[in-house]
Amino acid sequence: MTRARFPALLLAVCALLLGLPGTAEAAGYRYWSFWQADGRAGWTYATQGPATARPADGDVNGYRFAVSADSQDAARPRRAPDFAAVCGKAPAADGTKRVAVVIDFGTAADAPADGGTPPAPREACARVRADATAAEALATVAKPLRYDNQALLCAITGYPRTGCGEQVSADTGGTDPAGSPSPGPRPVMDLEPGPSVGTVAGVAAVVVLGAAAVWQARRRRR
Repeated sequence: MTRARFPALLLAVCALLLGLPGTAEAAGYRYWSFWQADGRAGWTYATQGPATARPADGDVNGYRFAVSADSQDAARPRRAPDFAAVCGKAPAADGTKRVAVVIDFGTAADAPADGGTPPAPREACARVRADATAAEALATVAKPLRYDNQALLCAITGYPRTGCGEQVSADTGGTDPAGSPSPGPRPVMDLEPGPSVGTVAGVAAVVVLGAAAVWQARRRRR
């Protein structure tokens, strides 16, 4: 590599790592997030997926379809949890439990291009056996459901028609870049938190700039 090309390469790498104009920035993933509430308490992002969570009688489960980077910025269901309003007319019964289910299909801005129009939010009271999971409660009131081969919830009542946890880019207005394949499904709600993209980019940029300083010092000695 020639001396003239080395600084140009450093600048290109820095621009890529630091997100300067001309580089793509990830907006997040388009997926169904899972929320829980006790009675009328506020929504809490679930710490486990619907297939393993086991709500109690009187709980409220919420689902929201949106583009989110992680659990910190995930969009909540736009209807407040209210067990009495959804299941108030369903009396308790031995061996069963009542779970209020709130489903928010999100907005047109979050919808995939070929996924269909988001339906209006809906609520339903699921009566299931006492040891049923949240996924089983959802299945009693919102079929058809669609899952991928990693058990990630892809569609509720058939929405969206296509896609499952695909990554979207900020520079394309929240849609997948034209002509580029979507990466494999990613169950965002089950991921452990890791270093942010900004942190990783910052560390990498320091390394690159350090290499540039060494190169300049060696050049002056010659």
